[in-house]
This record gives sequence, C-alpha cells and structure tokens, in this order.
Amino acid sequence: MRIAFLVLLVLSLFLLPNGIGKSLAARPSVVNIGSILRLNSTTGGVSDVAIRAAVEDINSDPTVLNGTTLHVQTRDTNCDDGFLGMVQALQFMETDVIAIIGPQCSPIAHIISYVANELQVPLMSFASDATLSSIQFPFFVRTMPSDLYQMAAVAAVIDYYQWKIVTAIYVDDDYGRNGIAALDDELTARRCKISFKIGFRSNAKKSDLLNLLVTVSNMESRVIILHTGSEPGLKLLSLANGLNMMGNGYVWIATDWLSAYLDANSSVSAETINGMQGVLTVRPHTPKSKVKSNLVSKWSSLSKKYNHSDLRTSAYGFYVYDSVWTVARALDAFFDDGGRISFTNDSRLRDETGGTLHLEAMSVFDMGNKLLNKIRNVNFTGVSGQVQFNAQFELIHPAYDIISIIGNGMRTIGFWSNYTRLLSTVLPEDLYSKPPNTSLANQQLYDVIWPGETAQRPRGWAFPSNAKELKIGVPNRFSFKDFVSKDNATGSMKGYCIDVFTQALALLPYPVTYRFIPFGNGTENPHYSQLVQMVADNDFDAAIGDIVITMSRTKAVDFTQPFIESGLVILSPIKKHITNSWAFLQPFTLGMWCVTGLSFLVVGVVIWILEHRINNDFRGSPRQQIITIVWFSFSTLFFAHRENTMSTLGRGVLLIWLFVVLIIQSSYTASLTSILTVQQLDTSIRGLDDLKNSDYPIGFQVGSFVEEYMIKELNISQSRLKALGSPEEYAENLKLGPKKGGVMAIVDERPYVELFLSTYCKIAVAGSDFTSGGWGFAFPRDSPLQIDLSTAILTLSENGELQRIHDKWLKTGDCSTDNAEFVDSNQLRLESFMGLFLICGAACVLALLIYLGITIRQYLRHEQPGPAISVDAGSSTSKRSLRKFISFADDKQPPPKKKRAMSLSRSSMPTMPMSNRPGADIDVES
Repeated sequence: MRIAFLVLLVLSLFLLPNGIGKSLAARPSVVNIGSILRLNSTTGGVSDVAIRAAVEDINSDPTVLNGTTLHVQTRDTNCDDGFLGMVQALQFMETDVIAIIGPQCSPIAHIISYVANELQVPLMSFASDATLSSIQFPFFVRTMPSDLYQMAAVAAVIDYYQWKIVTAIYVDDDYGRNGIAALDDELTARRCKISFKIGFRSNAKKSDLLNLLVTVSNMESRVIILHTGSEPGLKLLSLANGLNMMGNGYVWIATDWLSAYLDANSSVSAETINGMQGVLTVRPHTPKSKVKSNLVSKWSSLSKKYNHSDLRTSAYGFYVYDSVWTVARALDAFFDDGGRISFTNDSRLRDETGGTLHLEAMSVFDMGNKLLNKIRNVNFTGVSGQVQFNAQFELIHPAYDIISIIGNGMRTIGFWSNYTRLLSTVLPEDLYSKPPNTSLANQQLYDVIWPGETAQRPRGWAFPSNAKELKIGVPNRFSFKDFVSKDNATGSMKGYCIDVFTQALALLPYPVTYRFIPFGNGTENPHYSQLVQMVADNDFDAAIGDIVITMSRTKAVDFTQPFIESGLVILSPIKKHITNSWAFLQPFTLGMWCVTGLSFLVVGVVIWILEHRINNDFRGSPRQQIITIVWFSFSTLFFAHRENTMSTLGRGVLLIWLFVVLIIQSSYTASLTSILTVQQLDTSIRGLDDLKNSDYPIGFQVGSFVEEYMIKELNISQSRLKALGSPEEYAENLKLGPKKGGVMAIVDERPYVELFLSTYCKIAVAGSDFTSGGWGFAFPRDSPLQIDLSTAILTLSENGELQRIHDKWLKTGDCSTDNAEFVDSNQLRLESFMGLFLICGAACVLALLIYLGITIRQYLRHEQPGPAISVDAGSSTSKRSLRKFISFADDKQPPPKKKRAMSLSRSSMPTMPMSNRPGADIDVES
C-alpha cells in the first residue's frame, strides 16, 4: 500500500507540470463577450454591425483564438431614460461574460464601470466622456479618443480664427456637461472663453429648443459650439436655420456627433443638408489602410445581413471593430499564458428582499486582472490605425479631421493631432515620423465657405440688439479740460477724447448703447489707475479718456489702438541768451578755453625742446626764445607759423597738433555761427540725468502715473515729488523755483505739455521724450469691442479725421512754436574734445622721452670716461654734472664728421650765412 502510494506520488510530481499545466491552458470551445448598445440610434446600429463583423472575421481566422469560438451577447439599452438603462445594464451583468463592448452612453458607462470593477470584467467602452478614467475605474478601457482631445481640436480651431468668446449649447447630462467643461479648460489656456453656456434635456420639446435659440441669438457671441446627440442636434440646426441663425456672421461648430451621423446615414434629406451649410465639425481621424478598405467594401452586405441596411460605416464603427479584435488578441495571449475562464459568486452580492435583479447571480471573473493586463498590452494595426495604449491607458496618437459642410457633403479642411496639438493640412500619420513642430506659425487650414455663403472669416460676435447699456467710466478732470471734462450746464461729457470715441463708434457696423459715468468730483484730477481697476473689476464696461497705456495697466485690461502719442517730457523755466559784444567767447566753456590755451603753450614748449639744439629758428637770447615759443604756439591756430621743424619728433608732434587745431577751429566756427543766427534758450535742467542727479523738488500732475513711474523706475525719492493740479500751479511753481518753495522742473505727458506751452512762453521742454507710449480706451479682458474700436481708430487716422479732431481741441498758440523744444546750449564742453587732447598729450610725452634718451646717449659719448664717482661724494659734484648736462643740451649740436669733411672740401666756395646753408642744421638722429 505504501509502495503504491509512493509510486503515485512520484508520478504526480513528474506529471503535474505537464498535466495540470495543459489542463489550465486548455482553451474553451466558446468564450462569451457582451455588448451594451442603443440599437435604435445611428451609433448603436453602426456599432452592432461592427461587432458582428469583427466576431465573424475572428471566428473565421484560425490563427487568432486557435479553435475557440467567440460569441457575442447584445443587450439593447435606453440612453434617454437613465434609470431604465441602468436596470437593463445591471440585468445583463448577470450573464457570465469575460468582457463587455460598450456602452456608448456616458451616463450608463459611469454606472456599468462600477459594476465592472466589482466583477473584474474589462469594459471596452467607446464613451467619450473625459471624466471616465482608468484611475477611478481600473477595468474601464476607452477604445476611442476621449473628449479631452476632441475639445482640444475644437479650441484650436477657435484660436486659429482668433475668436475670443463662444456660446456653448449642450445636452444636460454627463456627456454634455463634462465635454463643455473640457472645452472651457482648453479655451482658457488659449485666452478664450465661453461667454454663455446653455443646456437642455435630451427629450426637450420643440418650444424649449426655440426659446433656447432665441436666448442664444441675443448673446454677443456668434460662434456657437453644439455638443449634443444626433437627434436633438439636427433638430437644433433645423430650428436655427428657420430663425436665420445660419446666415452671415454666424459660426457653428458641431462636435463629432454630426460627422458620425452624416458618415453613417446614406439617406440624409436635401433640406437637412441645406440647413447646415458652412457648419464645421470634427471626426476622429482614421488613416487609410488595406484592412480599412476591405471592411468598407463589404460593409453594405454586412449591414443588410444584420438588419441595418440603411447605415454606412463611420469612425465609431472602425473603433468598435478594433475593440472586439483587441479582446480577441488579448484572449489569445491570455490562454497562451495559462489563463482560464472561471467565475466565483461574490457573497456580498445578495438580494435579501427577493427582488428581480438577482444580484446573487452576478459572479466575479477570477482572472479578470490578467485579461485586463493583456488588453492593455496589445499592439496591432487595425482599421482605425495603430491600436496601442499609453501609460494612461489611452489610445496613442489621437487625431481629428476638421470638416466643413458644403454642398451635398463634407470637405476636410485640415487635421488636428495630439502629437503637435496644432492644426495642419498634413496627414497626422505623416507627422509621426518627424520631430513635433509646435510653432504656431506652422498652423494652416484650407479655405472655408462660411454660413451665408461667404469666404470672409466671420468676426465671431455682434453687438446684441437687446444688449444692456454699457457703463463707460470717464475721468471728470479739473485741469486740461480740453481733453475730457463734464459740461456743468448739460451734465454731458465733452473734449478731445470724447470726440475720438464717438467718431470711432460711428464707424462700427452695429449700434452700441452706452452711458458716460463721470469718475471723480471735478475739483481735482482723479487717479487713473483706480479707473482702470474698476474696468478690470467689471464696475465699468469700459473707460475712455486721456488714459495712458502702461505695462501695469495692460496686465489688468485690454487697450485699443493708441489714438495719440504720449511720452514723458521735462518742463523747466528758461532764459534767453542775449547776443552781446562778448558773444565770440560763448562757443567754448571756461574750462575749454583754459585747456585749449594751455595746450597751445605746452605744444610750443615741446616743439622748442625738440628743435632747440638743431634749429637756428629756435635759438637766440632767452627773450627771443620765449617770444618764439609763444608766437609759434598761437600762430599754428591759423597755420601761419614761419619756423620750420627739422627733427622727426618735432614734425610728428606738430602734425598731430595741427589736426587737433583743425577740429577745434571748425567746431568753434560752427558754434559761433549758431549763436549769432539762432535764438538760444537756457535752463538749469538739460535732460533726465540732470533731473535724477539733483536734489531739488520735481512736480507732477495729480492723478497721473508719473509719480509711480519716477519712484519705481527712476528711483527718485518720494519726498522730492510735489503734486500739482493745474497749469497755473505749473507756472507758479516753476517761477518760484526750488529755493522759494517751488520746483526745479515738472515731468508730464507730452499732450498736456504741448497744451500748456501754448499759453506759457517762458517755459520749455528740456531734452527729449524719455518714454514712449500713447493713450487708449480701456476694456475688460478679451472684449470684442476693443478689437473693433481699434480698427475704427486706425480708419480715423488714415482718413484724416483724427487730425481734424486734434486741431479742433488742441490747437496750440503762437509762442508754442518758439518754446516747444528746448534748444540746448551750443557751448562746446571739454568732454567733447578730451580724446583729442589726450592723444596730443601722449604724443608730446612720448616725443620728449625719446628725445631725452637720445640726448643722454650723445652726452655720454661726448664726455671722456673718467674715474668713477664715489657714492659718498658731495652734492657739489652732482650739481656740477647736472649743469654740465644742461649746458650740453643747450649748446647747438655740431654737424657730423662726414658733413664736416664735406664742408672743408668746399672751403673754396663763397661763404654764406649759417642759416642759409642748405642742410647745415640737419638732425643726424633723424
């Protein structure tokens, strides 16, 4: 007995791996999968045909499941009635299926995903709701792109055509709400927004839809996004056509429900097509392939076979077909890896009340996790393209076709792919082999015929006929009322800025109702930064007036095109230069005169030193030599020096000095001419640097941004700044000056300064503008009215109307032409010639050093070598040597020996004065 037992044990040890392993790997003859569809819908019918076609192809291919037959059980469910659909889906889960294809409806998919998680049955769903994710529902497998990508494609189209606001119409369920939420996120990332959202019930009545469309027609946005099902969507488009909402100026963008309907239905009426001309839609992109062509070619016979003869295939059909193949390939790998089909009842699923749901009949797929992993690891090329899941368990390379409805069909105008997240006319599959180019400049779509049969891109918005009255804030100024002010008699606003606004508004192709609201009490100028902030806070719908465009303000609001240039300038009191008998001294400053005169003397001394030993013109008595130095120095000013320079060093120094004299002489002549012919103005402030480096008070206009600018940008202490409220205060403070309680200068914007100078003639602008900018009208972020008014302002500028308004309000007086700009003093400063003087000085020093070296060498050769001098010798010896050297340097240099011999050989020649002998004093060293 023991021996028999041991034999059996040994046999079992040897046979167990093969025997039991084979048993586990044994493939069942039939495997059941389920499908939950709404069969009476277009998508449901196409999906039913696709599932049956895939099962038929799989079972006829022996290389896929290796003898196992795939069987599908289909359950028709109701998407409109959420509760009934949920009950029908739960009843279907009582059957033992290893995977489920569907459901197509997002509300049902949410419910079934919870059940699939509990029963560990992979749910191969083509519901596009973006909130369905594998993080919350591990057994949820999305087999087509989600609405995250679809809405990214729609947002890219909106951004491409530069529309900033849209209206969203959606069916009010999980699918509609979550899709529009995804669109809102994508638009926000592109600085666009949904200005109005309106939802409706899937079974809404015609009257409800009509009221919805009337409400939408009263909105300013004319770009309408339609995210619904096919039945209510078609009804809405038909009603919109009847309300003339499919005409000029409107833009309709339908999500992929429209392309799916038109692709699948072969008998769409001409009336329906004609009512949606110019509508844009998107379609999940499926690349062309042989397997896709084969499926399309046999689709007609398949649809007849499965009782859907009126339906053609669509992108949904391709993805559903590949979903079944995904399960089949995963099952094949599952069986190869030892997987087996078995179910276990879950003790937690008990129907204690004896209801008809029979929860206890639901069983858990024991190896569901293993099959799920095989599904996530599939990688094959299907009819929809590459079937492969990324790390987030989404299909790789989601892409969409951008389609325009035109004529009797659809025309593809471009593509969007998640690979570049840009629009392109290049097929997405052609981009995958290249590095992604994400430059917005590469975006392109083909031309579109828009609603109303126009090729011109719609503006995308219109001022609604029943729009509320715009509240426009206008500064109620105390000073410079020519720009904008309140008429106390009538209570209306008037001024240059008001005329520009009203004239620009008259050019708009639609009426705008508005009301001016004065901002400020009129006793002092209001603070414009507060006015701009009220626009950003939606207290005002806009703000017009003399509002300068600054960087900090553009961060809060949008400005129109500037209608007048405005840079900061400096106002300073002036005094006129009166031409007198000493006007010839004015071209040079005192320092320039002193340095120039000293340079003449220095150069004269240097030339004398270099020429003294060899040139008789620079020899003689001390008195004669001093006169020669002075005469030679100043005669070079007129290039009238008679003394010849004979040494190379002297000629080099003289050449450089004559160039310096030429520049100084020319500059003096030009400056003196200007002084004698042009009226001169003088001020203690000549520009921004003088303003910053001084410690005197500076004035600015109350309410202006100038105070903040000078503190933050110019680092000027606030204690130096003084607020001034009127032109009279400007003039008074500049007249008093800083020592009497006034200011040294005033910083203000050029338009105010020009108006001020038309009255006050003893003040001028010092220097030039040190900022550049302009005035514009402020609107809330992304306001379409801002864009149209900018275009209108440009039109006013081009047709001359803007200049006419300027001349009407801001015509300057006579004295402004004299003092509009401060003519800086024409005195030439030492700084302008410092480089020339340095070059000349360096040449003199270098020449002297070379000459000293040559003289010392000649002196050492001249002196006979004698006994060495002791270090301890007295100072008398040193002084005697110095005097001896100075005497040597002062003596005339004798001619060289060769030249002396030549002179002896010519002793028979008549004698002539030394100064007239040719070459008598040629410098040997030269």
